[in-house]
Amino acid sequence: MSKLQDELKYDLNFIKSHSLQPKWFKILKVFIIVGFSVGYYYLFGIMKTIIFCAIFIFLSFFVHLIYRTKTNKWKQSWLDFIVIEENNEKKAKSIGKFYYSAIVLNTILSLVISQMLP
Repeated sequence: MSKLQDELKYDLNFIKSHSLQPKWFKILKVFIIVGFSVGYYYLFGIMKTIIFCAIFIFLSFFVHLIYRTKTNKWKQSWLDFIVIEENNEKKAKSIGKFYYSAIVLNTILSLVISQMLP
C-alpha cells in the first residue's frame, strides 16, 4: 500500500508543479468538468451522469497511465509530450494534439456509452 501511496503522491506533485498548462487553465478545467456534469445531470438524470463520469474517469486514468509509462514517469519525450533538460534537470515542456485528442475521444465515448445504457 505504501508504494501505491508514493506513486500517487509522485503523480499529484507532478500535476501540481508542471507548466504544461497555465495555472488558470488547470482551475478552469475543474469548472468545465463540474459545469458539464451539472448540465448533463439536468438533461439526462443522475444515472446517466454517474455512468458518463465513471467511464470518462476510467478512460482518462487509462490515458494517464499510458503517458506515465511511456514517458518513464514524465522524464522522457513520447508522442506530443516533450521533455527538455534545463540546468541539469529534466522538465516537461509541452503536451499537445495526441493527448487532447484522447481526452476528446474519451468524452465522446463516454457520451455514447452513457446514452446507450438504460
